[in-house]
Amino acid sequence: MDTRVSFPSRRLLVLLCTAAALLGTRSPLAAAGRSCSDTRQVYLEKGYSTSTAPLTQISGEHLRLCPQDYTCCSSQMEETLAQQSERDFLKAVSDNSQFLLTTFTQRHRRFDEFFKELIDLSEKSMNQMFTKTYGLLFTQNAHVFQELFLELRRYYSGGSVSLAEVLSDFWSRLVERVFSLVNPQYQFSEDYLECVSKHAEQLQPFGDVPRKLRVQVSRAFIAARALSQGLATGRDIVNKATKLTADSECVRGLMRQWYCPLCRGMPSVRPCRSLCLNVMKGCLANQADLDTEWNNFIDALYQVSEKLEGPFNMELAADSISVKVSEAIMHMQENSVSISSKVFQGCGNPRPAPARSKRSPKESGGNRRPFRTYTPEEKPTTAAGTNLDRLVTELKERLRPMRGFWVSLPHTICNDEKMAADVTNEDRCWNGQTRGRYLPDVTGDGLVSQINNPEVEVDIARPDVRTRQLIMELRVVTNKLRHAMSGQDMDFMDSEEGSGSGGGDHGERYNHDWPGYGPYSPPYTKPSNNPASNPAKPPRGRDRNGSKWNRNNGQGRVRSAAGLLFFSPFSLLPLPFVVTAATMWR
Repeated sequence: MDTRVSFPSRRLLVLLCTAAALLGTRSPLAAAGRSCSDTRQVYLEKGYSTSTAPLTQISGEHLRLCPQDYTCCSSQMEETLAQQSERDFLKAVSDNSQFLLTTFTQRHRRFDEFFKELIDLSEKSMNQMFTKTYGLLFTQNAHVFQELFLELRRYYSGGSVSLAEVLSDFWSRLVERVFSLVNPQYQFSEDYLECVSKHAEQLQPFGDVPRKLRVQVSRAFIAARALSQGLATGRDIVNKATKLTADSECVRGLMRQWYCPLCRGMPSVRPCRSLCLNVMKGCLANQADLDTEWNNFIDALYQVSEKLEGPFNMELAADSISVKVSEAIMHMQENSVSISSKVFQGCGNPRPAPARSKRSPKESGGNRRPFRTYTPEEKPTTAAGTNLDRLVTELKERLRPMRGFWVSLPHTICNDEKMAADVTNEDRCWNGQTRGRYLPDVTGDGLVSQINNPEVEVDIARPDVRTRQLIMELRVVTNKLRHAMSGQDMDFMDSEEGSGSGGGDHGERYNHDWPGYGPYSPPYTKPSNNPASNPAKPPRGRDRNGSKWNRNNGQGRVRSAAGLLFFSPFSLLPLPFVVTAATMWR
């Protein structure tokens, strides 16, 4: 057979090759012979063996993800690089959300340490103040105050504790002891003192101090607990939202934008920014749906933190407990005659106490100074090496840039020069097929908007279950924070409605019936897991529906005033007043 090519045919072949060269295209022979050294070098630097990497470009019919043009990637390399693209994506999400995670973790720890130390300092301050003034008489009955702070700690730490009931129970215990104090010439049975405490809400033996303390402490503790829980929830939500997996369609898009240029022998070419945005918006479609509730959550955290440095100041509330208690006792001392008279009318005349020897100065706390209030300068106002204003200022500075985080995350990732080309390089970036301008529009944010995403196929009819759960968690914690801004605790909204325990005047009222019979007196059972919290007398469970205190021995006990005193009457009341009052009571 004659295999020679005629002269005209040779001329045509030369012309075709020349035209191809002038147009910048490569003949199959030239493409197949192009070196893959750059690709092999990058592949090796990523820690992979080049044993399967071609030395020169080969036909790309075997490729599943990249354009099936001549390539420097084998099937194994394409699969390996696809897995690498997923790891790069997850690392980019993790790195760019680290600010959120670090902020929530560190701020929660700082605030938690601060609030707990404030409570410790408040109790320490009260112990020092009262011990210095009344010595043994206070320490013998310190369990009343210890239990108050124990319950405050339990509430702050998330325990199922009603602040209104904790404070109400504290004042009930205190009124029994102070009433016995100002009436030392009588002995009172358990039933009688129960009657006294039931009259307390109507008689207001401590004046308006219990209400003021309840409002101040409730507002501050509710806001502090809500903020602490909110920061912890924010940390957990960021952890969950960023622990994601890329589905096959997302991985396809990631591979096509980041490593298909490498397979084409162009390792230095970055994907066009619009291509990168479409891929990221498709892969992060569910996270973008967090945006609305996330912004509401950040706003609520910001507003609660402002409340804490303003009207709901936790420092001032913790600082005021001992001062308010001292004011309350002084008020009852000053009005003891009228209060005792009303109690005797309502509860009956008590029995005189048997004659007893004069108490020694050491026992009675003689020569002790009378109760006095303390100025803020005398008490600690900082804790954990900082102060509330500084903590709140630092938190607000970090919260501001968190708004819109999930919607802006694709932009944040694609703004990285290692991830995508600069917008000024739109004509020489990788457009998914070759080097050149990327023409499709950038899609919108969120799952529904991905219906037109040209890079990642997203099933918009199947919302991610975990994302829906995170949205619900955000709604719940935001609702708690918003209620805290009004001084209300959602956990006790039903039980405390109308009692004013939320911290404001909303629902504030005084019941003219005896406590225990009004519609705003829910039952409260003291926790049974702290048996050692009351060494002098075991805690008593109280039924607000009118039943008596539960007794350990099943019988009513008669308690002498001498056994109840934690202050000396002679150190608190002027001597002429004691003599005059004794004459009246006789």
